[in-house]
Amino acid sequence: MLANLGLLAGLILLIVMALRGINILVAALVSSLIVAVTNGLGLSPTLLEHFPFGPLGAFSFAGKFFILFLTGAIFGKMMASSGAAGSIANAITRSLGAKRTILVTILVCALLTYGGVVVFVVIFTMYPLGVALMREANLPKRLFCGAAALGSGTFTMTALPGTPSIHNVIGASALGTDLFAGALIGLTAGAVMFVLGLVYLERQWTRARAAGEGYQVNAQDEYMENMAPALQHGPKWQRGIIPLLLVLGTIILPRLLTALGIADGETPFLGTFIAFAGSEPIVWPSFALMIGAGSCVLLFPDFRSKAMESLGVGANDAIMPLLNTAAVIGFGSVVTQTTGFNSFAQWVLELPLPPLLSAFASVSVVSAIVGSGSGGLQIFMQTFAEKYLAMGIEPETLHRIATLGSGGIDSLPHCGAVIAMLTIMGLKHKEAYKDIFVVTVAIPVIATLVAIGVASAT
Repeated sequence: MLANLGLLAGLILLIVMALRGINILVAALVSSLIVAVTNGLGLSPTLLEHFPFGPLGAFSFAGKFFILFLTGAIFGKMMASSGAAGSIANAITRSLGAKRTILVTILVCALLTYGGVVVFVVIFTMYPLGVALMREANLPKRLFCGAAALGSGTFTMTALPGTPSIHNVIGASALGTDLFAGALIGLTAGAVMFVLGLVYLERQWTRARAAGEGYQVNAQDEYMENMAPALQHGPKWQRGIIPLLLVLGTIILPRLLTALGIADGETPFLGTFIAFAGSEPIVWPSFALMIGAGSCVLLFPDFRSKAMESLGVGANDAIMPLLNTAAVIGFGSVVTQTTGFNSFAQWVLELPLPPLLSAFASVSVVSAIVGSGSGGLQIFMQTFAEKYLAMGIEPETLHRIATLGSGGIDSLPHCGAVIAMLTIMGLKHKEAYKDIFVVTVAIPVIATLVAIGVASAT
């Protein structure tokens, strides 16, 4: 009884501390100690083994995915500092107009994140432009926040094949698949998320106008809007989009060569290249991001004098997201040592559900517990994946369904990404979380269920 109460107390404490803005490193460690003490795991094994090392240890994860976080942050910083990301955002805004601010926000965030720019860089790029758009369109900020969350944290993160997101890479690394695994399933789920999310936000905007609700300035807006003119001095969007295309093209090229019958794993020279890309789901997208970063230096002459500074800042920017994610996984590693978690795992596996629904349920619950899709997915892959493969699920299908499932119920109020987005925009949970919940939790769950139906029918 004490063990289960301690497990529950540790989970609740992690959620409460995250909501109160306490550093997630501290929150995860304190919560882990409570779980350890009440479950008789011992302080030394917890602090020196379960939390930091082992298959689910914080530093095991950080070491494995360090290069991906590093290259992603550097590429994102170079796209932002060169003005390329801002030029792309401006071009889409001019094409669609302020009346389509919700669609503009979704498309800009989706394009940048699918191209490999990390989420926080995307938000900092889009928000200064968004202030002017919100004012002109009289759009409530909560809906702008919902649109940014939909574009940057849903279908480009978990659904679209080929995305270099950490979620997609975790699935490929654990299952030996590639970043395009379950392409049809992912495209279906992505379309559902995009369409339902856009319809919901546009409908809420119509209701807001009818109720007299509009844009209200807050303390963050003037500071962020002053950043917008600097973004307008970047390269033309046609040149600015080239690094994104290079990243995606590098990731897609091996698959494309194979699909067109131009080369395969046995072809001289190209075969080695294709085999390497297929066998290195972490290194290959990291290499693509390095090419994208290097192209920023080559393509944007005015940026060259600032390139080394951006490289250094981008490298620093990689550290905290990596450590925050690793800390959550370390907490999960401690939780997986308890009898309560093992009982939960056995209970989930024995539920009278089809295997794909069972897999969706287990990865969703684990992601909700730790408040992190990537953390929950990593724990799922280490503790559940083999059992579901033994049930007959194809690795490619499990990759996509598990990745989709991790990106739904993870976005509860204590999710670090949710808290960070609200903080950046100067909003509180009571103001904007309802819309975030609908587009990042409810709709992705619906999309995953649709994807399971498609997977079961094929």
